[in-house]
This record gives sequence, C-alpha cells and structure tokens, in this order.
Amino acid sequence: MHRPKLEVADVFRRYGPAYREKYGASMSTAQRRVMSAIELCRTAALGGHLERCDECGHERNCFNSCRDRHCPKCQSLARAQWIEDRQTELIECPYYHVVFTVPEEIAAIGYQNKEVVYNILFRTTAETLKIIAADPQHLGAEIGFFAVLHSWGQSLQFHPHLHCVVPGGGLSPDGERWIPCRPNFFLPVRVLSRLFRRLFLESLQKAFDSEKLRFFGRLETFGKPLAFTQHLAELKKHEWVVYAKRPFAGPEQVLDYVGRYTHRVAISNNRLLDMENGQVSFQWKDYRTDGQVKTMTLPADEFIRRFLLHVLPKRLQRIRYYGFLGHRYRQEKLDRCRRLLGMRLPDRRTAPAERDYRDRCEALTGSSLRQCPQCRRGRMVSIMTLPRSPRYSPAIIDSS
Repeated sequence: MHRPKLEVADVFRRYGPAYREKYGASMSTAQRRVMSAIELCRTAALGGHLERCDECGHERNCFNSCRDRHCPKCQSLARAQWIEDRQTELIECPYYHVVFTVPEEIAAIGYQNKEVVYNILFRTTAETLKIIAADPQHLGAEIGFFAVLHSWGQSLQFHPHLHCVVPGGGLSPDGERWIPCRPNFFLPVRVLSRLFRRLFLESLQKAFDSEKLRFFGRLETFGKPLAFTQHLAELKKHEWVVYAKRPFAGPEQVLDYVGRYTHRVAISNNRLLDMENGQVSFQWKDYRTDGQVKTMTLPADEFIRRFLLHVLPKRLQRIRYYGFLGHRYRQEKLDRCRRLLGMRLPDRRTAPAERDYRDRCEALTGSSLRQCPQCRRGRMVSIMTLPRSPRYSPAIIDSS
C-alpha cells in the first residue's frame, strides 16, 4: 500500500513539543489528545504484532493504529466499511448534493461554542430540508438524507458547513406513493437559504438566552444582550449560502463520491509536500480561480494551529441521518420506498459472518495486508504480540 513520504504525524513529532511548550496553556484537552494519538499512531508505543512470511521468512513489525477520527492514517478502512454499509440503503432514483454554509461571523461564534453551534447547524439544516420538501408547492413529500459536518476549507481555515446527500424524491403524506423531483431540480436554493437563515438565527438567540454561549477575546462584547441582538440583526440582512450541485449520474456514483467526504480529516497526508526550516508546504485548491491547485507554505506553528481548529467535541456525531433514512424507521421506510419504485427487497435472512480486519480491508479497498511485501507470493502470519509501551497512557486513545 502506498505510503506518503510526509505525514501530519511527522509534523507533530518534529514541531509538536515546541508548540505545546509555547501554546499549551491555550490548548484544550481534546486537542492534546488528538496530537498525541496522531504522533503515536502505528508506532511501537501502541504495541502490535510481529509477522513472518510463510514462504520466504521475511519479518515485519505491524504496530497498532490510534483509531482517532482525526487521524489521516486511520480513515481508509472506516470509510470503506461505511460505504459497504450504505450500499444496502441505495434506492433507484437521482441523488442530490446540497451544501449549507454559515457566514464568517457565525463561524467565529461557532469556534468558541463548537458543540452548541454544530448541533444548531445540524438541526436547522434538517428542519429546512424537511419543511421545504413537505410543502406541496415544492415537493410535498417526506424525504430522507444524511448530513456530514466539515469545518475546514482548503487552506485549513475554520469554515463550518454541512454536506447533505438527498435522494431525489420522497414518500407522499399517506405513504402510498413515491413523489419524484422534477428532472435535474431538487428544491429552490433561495427558499432553502432564507428559511435556513431564519431558523439558525432563532436557535442561536435561544441558545444565548439560555446562557449556553460563551465569548472570549475579540468576541467578548457579544456577551451583552444588546450587542448580541444587534449582531444577529445585521446577519439577517445578508444572503446565506446554500447551493445544490448537479445530480449524480446514478445511485452507483453516490457512495463513491460521498465516501470522499464522510471520513475526511482537515488535510490528508497526500497533500503534504515538504517540511523544512520550521515551514510546512502543502497543496490546496483555490476555488476563486476555478479550483486551480496551488502550494501554500505556513510556519509549522500555524500549520499545527490550523489543523487543531478542527478537533471535534468529544462524542459529537459528525454524520447524521434524517427523514426516511433516520435510524428508528430506516429499514421499514426504505422497504416501502423500494416497493413503490419497483425495486427488489434485499435478502436479510443471513447475517454476514464476522471477518478479520485484514480480510475486510482487502475486500473493501482491494489492498492486501497479508501479502508478503518481499516475495509477493507468501502470506504474512502473526507469530508474536508486541506489548504497548508502559510509558504511554491508554487515555490518549480515543475513537470519538
């Protein structure tokens, strides 16, 4: 399997100690935990096992993963498993990709109140889509969709937004008909945008009134009711960004495309180019110039700071499901959708057998973790367990 020549972990290992010494007082516990997990991922510190080829005798150490959801190295198998699980939920209709973005002024409040603002973003996005879709003037149906939270732009600045993937149609109010969208059109984005703005600002005001928001530094003045209310009043005057991308060619293309979003972290190792003299260089797409690929070079401290901007609150779910894809009635309602669309129902009589993670990785990604990298004929067999180093506390290992 191809390994990038430079990884986020390399940046953390080289420049992390100095960063902690300089900025440690302002780092959250979650940020410290994520840094430590990424630094130790697939190293002797976490233990593992020794493998030997059954053909040529080649040996290698295989160290354990940190399993942290912010780690660039730990997402491939999780992403592939998620895609496999979602395959059974596809229905035969067009799919749409709708993105909800908050203004920069809201993003600033969101960074200081991540859990509150992220939950408002999910809730009001879901309400917006469901309300407009249920309106007979637009679709008049119950839709189903999932939403994926991203908090970054290409340059790693804080830019919270939701990617929503929605089948192009829904169930009629009585559940007896499938109501399709108009060809190549889901819902009017301006209508979505204005309802989203109203619902979001109302929820943010309620959070303020309930004393759930905190303000620090340059935002400290917003802690006063009059200043906060005036700030929201200004935001009501601006158009908020909601946009729908072109529909997918078919359900088969949906998961391949969306799989790139679901388990993405702020920056992948493949985008890193160089790390020298206290500077980190990486590729980024400048969407102001039609997605032209450029190189950005940042001081290592600034690169680490920007990466840590995107550490999520503990246990916050960043993929959520709504409507007929909601967990409670998903199977029942998906079966109803399939019947109305003339699709065959899936066979659920036999549960899939449990597989070793290496077998799952090969089945899902096409890359074998068992093939000997030396002779390419034999298979690597585990012959010894390598214990975790007692120096490192297991408390840093967190898959939240």
